[in-house]
Amino acid sequence: MGTIAPSKRVSTSPSFTYFFLGFLITHIKGSGAYLTAQESDRVINLPGQPPSPSISQFSGYITVNQEHGRALFYWFFEAQSQPSEKPLLLWLNGGPGCSSIAYGAASELGPLRVGKNGGDLHFNKYAWNKVANILFVESPVGVGFSYTNTSSDLTKLNDAFVAEDTYNFLVNWLQRFPQFKTHDFFISGESYAGHYVPQLAELVYDRNKDGIKYPLINLKGFMVGNPITNDYHDYTGIMDYAWSHSVIPDQLYHKVKQVCDFKLFDWSIECGDAVNQVFDKYSEIDIYNIYAPKCLINSTSSSAVSKVKNYGLRRMRIPGGYDQCYSEYAEDYFNRADVQTSLHANSRGGKWESCSDSILMTYNLSVFSVLPIYHKLIKGNLKIWIYSLV
Repeated sequence: MGTIAPSKRVSTSPSFTYFFLGFLITHIKGSGAYLTAQESDRVINLPGQPPSPSISQFSGYITVNQEHGRALFYWFFEAQSQPSEKPLLLWLNGGPGCSSIAYGAASELGPLRVGKNGGDLHFNKYAWNKVANILFVESPVGVGFSYTNTSSDLTKLNDAFVAEDTYNFLVNWLQRFPQFKTHDFFISGESYAGHYVPQLAELVYDRNKDGIKYPLINLKGFMVGNPITNDYHDYTGIMDYAWSHSVIPDQLYHKVKQVCDFKLFDWSIECGDAVNQVFDKYSEIDIYNIYAPKCLINSTSSSAVSKVKNYGLRRMRIPGGYDQCYSEYAEDYFNRADVQTSLHANSRGGKWESCSDSILMTYNLSVFSVLPIYHKLIKGNLKIWIYSLV
């Protein structure tokens, strides 16, 4: 059996030692900085939250434009089990102008749902954070708790503006939560997020290809529910559905078919009037579930539908998110001072709303169809899932 040679002691120069210690201290300080930032956003003692199961959650603001003072509000829920192994999912609601906190987080797929009259929260057994880490963002600025210190920003909102801000949000959020940089990342949303989601995915995809100027975001795909996709198909579908389900009479349906060409970006006066009449009929029922009882409370999204029709030739847009009083419960809850304190939120002296009518009416709709983006990203091997449900 051979002998084992004694190990050689490697001498280390003082300069190398100082360099290594300096690197180590800098790394520890850097880690401490982002951990401190994370912990300052941790949500504890959320009013009305059930004691079990335990939920790891964070909320706060991410600056997206320093010069203009723009910041988006987020609410993040880690996966219920093994969050380090689960994908990261960004959720956006539509409108434009509806809150991802009111709908996505508090009444649809988040782990906590708001009870009646903004009282206690209850656990959602179908929450998506069973399978993913879920990041809800109120976008664009002016929605919910998100804000800008430059009022003129609110007159410039369009799809490109929103995509840029949301991209900047992602980059800066991942700086605060760097442990999620390597996770598979997916973008999702509903209704008008059918525009937000693919356009944001395209922006991430294009900048990932740069490889130098922009940080890599580990985008794997996106999914959209009941998405606004292509004006022609969307509005034709709304009219066909309304007629086939007896929401509108034959006479009105045939009038729309006669005077409207939804392939055109600008409608005729006759078409605008006819579509107004269709939305008059929809305002009498729950537009999101025509067979369900209508919420008797004067809900935000129901009023938004009725107000849209008063704008004549303006594009007809339906606020995102199924309602039936959930938006009213959300407004009661998120306007509570103790809730805002727990969430590190600031309503800036105003009333927090589930949907902003002003953004709905002033948003610059400039993209007729996002189908070309689908073709591009499918060729880029991204996963895309489209689903339709109430």
